[in-house]
Amino acid sequence: MLSRTADNLYWLARYVERAEYLARILEVTQRLTTLPLAYVGSSNEWESAVATAGCAHAFAATYPEANEEAVTDFLCFSTANPSSIRNCFELARTNARAVRTALTVEMWDAINGTWLELKRFGNGSTSREEFMRFLRWVQESSLRFDGSAYRTMLRNDAYWFSRLGVFIERADNTARILDVKYHMLLPAHERVGGPLDYFQWSAILRSVSALTAYHWVYRESVKPWLIADLLILRDEMPRSLASCYENLVVYLDHIARAYGRQGSAQRHARAVRARLENSRMEEIFQQGMHEFISQFIDDNNRLGVAISDQYLM
Repeated sequence: MLSRTADNLYWLARYVERAEYLARILEVTQRLTTLPLAYVGSSNEWESAVATAGCAHAFAATYPEANEEAVTDFLCFSTANPSSIRNCFELARTNARAVRTALTVEMWDAINGTWLELKRFGNGSTSREEFMRFLRWVQESSLRFDGSAYRTMLRNDAYWFSRLGVFIERADNTARILDVKYHMLLPAHERVGGPLDYFQWSAILRSVSALTAYHWVYRESVKPWLIADLLILRDEMPRSLASCYENLVVYLDHIARAYGRQGSAQRHARAVRARLENSRMEEIFQQGMHEFISQFIDDNNRLGVAISDQYLM
């Protein structure tokens, strides 16, 4: 496969995954801001949404304050934000068009149909109800594309590069959600386990579709260390860091066997996977959650660079 084709497939998957992630973050933020202040406290949920999206500096350079109107415009519809939902879908469609013959009919219909339907939303929604429908549509569009890829693609290098994009992006997203929870959402004076803590952690679980899974696995009330365990170390949780790296190792090994050569990407992915397998929540909390996640995000970025250098240049 040409490196340009692999690069298009990789980034097509990343942009679709990123759009869904932004929609999930905004949906949870909208839910939190409608709760009484006694439950959500005085923290600025819209500011935390921008921080979780990883574009706080770009936002601050464009808008004077983080409020509902500014954040929804910046993360959903702004053409000045390279990672807005609109730009993610447009870039995904551009990458898909470049490798049209590498996609199945169902995949092309899913991404092209999403791009065409995006135009009917114009420059934003006129009400909160319409905005929530838009966010649900974004998530459904991403699931439709991902499902079409899973059900119709031949299991060859095209599929494997696409999956690499999904899991690199997903790992980064989950890590950033956890990091922001510890350093922005919960005010310093609020005790862990209080009502504010409960609603914010539940919101984090909803943002990764893990609230039901949490109760299935632990059968306990919402507790921060158990949620961190679920989203970091549990292989059976599809959006956990461990699950993402389990899949990254598998697909990188498939590519290595197909091309007859291992490289730095395979070695780095295995090293991160081994560290997650050998970690325990007690050790992570002793080390510091922020430090652990920051190291993981750096390692994940390095894996992205290694994949690019090894296959996509």
